[in-house]
Order: sequence, then C-alpha cells, then structure tokens
Amino acid sequence: MNALLKVLSSLFLMGVRFRQAAYRRGWLRTRRLNRPVISIGNLSVGGTGKTPLVTLAAGALQAAGRRPCILTRGYGRRRGRSPTLLDPEDGLVYDPREVGDEPAALAKALPGVPLAVGADRFRGGEMAERAFRPGVFLLDDGFQHLALHRDLDVVLLDVTAPEADLALLPAGRLREPFQALERAHWVILTRTELGDAGGMQARVEAANPHARIFRCSTKLTALLEARSGLPQPPECLRGKKVAAFCGIGNPRAFFADLRSWGYEVAAERAFPDHHLYRTRDLESISALAQVAGADALLTTEKDLMNLPPRWETALPLFASCIRLEIENRVEFDRALLAAVDSAAARGKV
Repeated sequence: MNALLKVLSSLFLMGVRFRQAAYRRGWLRTRRLNRPVISIGNLSVGGTGKTPLVTLAAGALQAAGRRPCILTRGYGRRRGRSPTLLDPEDGLVYDPREVGDEPAALAKALPGVPLAVGADRFRGGEMAERAFRPGVFLLDDGFQHLALHRDLDVVLLDVTAPEADLALLPAGRLREPFQALERAHWVILTRTELGDAGGMQARVEAANPHARIFRCSTKLTALLEARSGLPQPPECLRGKKVAAFCGIGNPRAFFADLRSWGYEVAAERAFPDHHLYRTRDLESISALAQVAGADALLTTEKDLMNLPPRWETALPLFASCIRLEIENRVEFDRALLAAVDSAAARGKV
C-alpha cells in the first residue's frame, strides 16, 4: 500500500468512526419499525453474495408463513428519492432502470414477496407496514445503515478475498474495519468451495467470539439463454470458449467462479457495479470475443437485466443462474425463524 492510499484510508477511518459515534451518542437517530428487522450486509463494497442470501432467507421465511418484506436501496433507479413499493399482487415485470437492478431481480425471483425501494429504509418500511402488513423485514445491504434498528445483523464474508482487499477504502475494499464484526450476530462465510474457510473463521472468532458462524458455497444451477429466456444445462458451454463480462461489485470473483465451474474463459470485461449497458458496450464486448475466438458470451443474471431494451450480439448470450448452499441448512432455517419469533415476542406484533 503506497503512502497516499494509507493517508486516504486513515481519513476514511476517521469518517467511519465519527459517524458511528454520532449514532451511539444520539446525534444521529436510529429509528425502529413495528416488525422485526433482519439485516443482511457485508463489510466490503459488494461481491459477497448478499442478493442470493436475501433471496434464500426470504424464501425460507415465506415458506414458514412469516410474510417477509424486503427493504432495499435500489441503486441507479429513475423514480427519484421517495420510496417505491413493489406489490407482488400487481403481477408486473419491473424495469431495472426504473426500480434498480437488484430490486427488479428480487421481485422476479420472489413472487409473492413485496419490496420497499428507496434510500430511506425507515420511511419505506412504514409505507410497507401500512400497505402489506408484513411479519418481518429483510434489510438488504444493511450493516452500515445505522439509521434503522435491526434485531439480527447478518454479515457475509468472502473467504477467497485476498489480504489486500481487507484494507479500508480506497486502499482495499472494506467500508469498515474488520473489527466492526463485533456488531454482527451472525457471520456467513461464502465461496467456501474455493478458499480457506478455517483461516477466515479464526479471524472472525478473534473479532467477535459470540457471533454465530455459518458456511456456504456458490452453486451454478443453469445457464439462461438470453434471447429465449429458457434455462439450459450448465454443460452446454463446457468445452467451448466464452467471453465473460459483468458489472458487479466483485468481478474477479465472477470470473474465478466461471473457471471453477469448468468454463474456458477466453476474454474478460468488467464494468462498474450496476452498470446500465449501451449498444456500444455490447459492440466492444462482441469485438473482444471475436478477437479471443469465443463461441459465446457469458454474464450474470443481474447484468442481463441491465442490457439495453433492443440489444443485439453476434454470438449467443447466456447468464449464469446461481444459488447459495448453506451447510447445516436445516439449522440455519430453524435459527432464522427463532430470531424472528423472539423479536416479535419482545413486543413487535
């Protein structure tokens, strides 16, 4: 780490500590909703599997009759600053340019689960309480959102993250020091099929010996053929060259996953997180693929939603469909329901 980055990271740390102190001392207010709130977040700037875990948790809560509602910011949406409610009863397919790519993906993956989209998660939650009467809120990317009280703080950590990433911004990828895990109730170690879960778990236990720790891996379930929207078996591209592109928080992890799943990645192209693609982006990706001799293009489901309305590519385009598999899933679901019920019994009815 060079001297300038060290100075900038020190200034960033001062800002983080001042903000946390402002909430502890009441200079900034933490507000409470009338239903239990489960936060799913991380320490880094994206790329640890928050959205798949929100999907998994919401599905488990919905199946158990707990009536979840998701509170999410909706980066890049066009609907202004006031919260927007996504009602599953509408039966709509939401435009990611209007509501944000992650809310649109969550709404598609979780029919029957309402969402409140907006930066002010408390106000969105109040609106959702009146409109949907949920039993529990899932606060997406909520670990740093200290303006809203939560009853369970769940933090994801990627065990494959290199040491350099575990420094504060801008030198690394952390939004808070590792020691901030002392606030977490649960820690989920992700991508354990590719990295040293034991080493990361030891670091977590040193930072917070009371946190409950779960491990999970990332599984490829299908490849979505973009033009038809039909799922194909993962084997359909094995033995062929692919050009991979994405606009997510941790593109390096996506490219590593593709190789671990047996794909020959002939070319890579990374864009900023939540990137809204334009025709010229696809033209440059197609040119890169042609030079690399690729047989197909491969991206993520989130990126597929961010393609322009009328897109064209010379090569077939697929999106990877993934899910998280948690070790001791039965124990995880049981603990999740117990946390919700315990919070409700403390006066949230």
